Amino acid sequence: MAERGVCFRPRLEALAPLLDKYHQRCYLRDIGIPVPKFTALDLKHNANDLYIFSKFGFPVVLKARRHGYDGQGTYIIKDTQHLEATLEDIKKGRFKATHVEFLLEEFIPFTHELAVIAARSVNGEVVNYPVVETQQQEQVCRRAIAPADISPQVAATIENISRILLNSLDAIGVFGIELFLTADDKVLVNEIAPRTHNSGHFSLDACQTSQFEQHLRAICGLPLGNPSLICPGAVMVNLLGYENGIGDYQEKRQLIETIPNARLHWYGKSESRVGRKLGHVTVLLDNPSRDDAIAVAQQVESIWYPNQT
Repeated sequence: MAERGVCFRPRLEALAPLLDKYHQRCYLRDIGIPVPKFTALDLKHNANDLYIFSKFGFPVVLKARRHGYDGQGTYIIKDTQHLEATLEDIKKGRFKATHVEFLLEEFIPFTHELAVIAARSVNGEVVNYPVVETQQQEQVCRRAIAPADISPQVAATIENISRILLNSLDAIGVFGIELFLTADDKVLVNEIAPRTHNSGHFSLDACQTSQFEQHLRAICGLPLGNPSLICPGAVMVNLLGYENGIGDYQEKRQLIETIPNARLHWYGKSESRVGRKLGHVTVLLDNPSRDDAIAVAQQVESIWYPNQT
């Protein structure tokens, strides 16, 4: 279709280096963006070569190069014994990982996981949403706190990273950028999502322009909207499936909506599975306190998850 003159936004050349996690890391490294140490690993040929693993030291992170999302295909390997057990389970298909090509990377002892939504227009304008702190469970985003409690210097570094990336790709549209922050305030890019992203869902209720409107503005050639918060702070909590079954959880949803300034978004999925994203709730806060955001998130989770207080 592109060869026949169909206009893609983002253009296909901007997506190509990002689809494979190893190629994505190589691209980021080559344009000067800081990333964890990494290498490619083919389980067919060198899975038993412990030198490849030991040069990073344990723990080490193993990621499927393609088709991984919400933690699928990602394994944090603690030691040699855990490595052997994980490789055996992958070979037997217990983790639904039929692929054999992986990205092997050093484990980063981060203080915070961060994310930012960035948008680039047809004219090359780049805007950034407030950087958020994401909190994960089993490699799935559980919460996003906006704004992240980071220094102005770290925020400026992240903004610079997004500009370098989107300008290098000549991208048009919204991109999600996931990052690690270390104890010495070093920023490393973890992954790039060339699309609207879960870490930006808070923008639906907490920003002047949502990430979804922003994406449409960018690809339609309209001026980009203001990404600023309309409140001092916000916390987004993913409503993840905690059981396998059918249900709409109406009673729990109604209780969550009684929380002051809560905005609940239900995705209308008929089937619940453990870890599946069924909806999210964003609570607008009257201050940017991280502790207050976590307390509100725990209030939501105490309603949503059974046997949690």
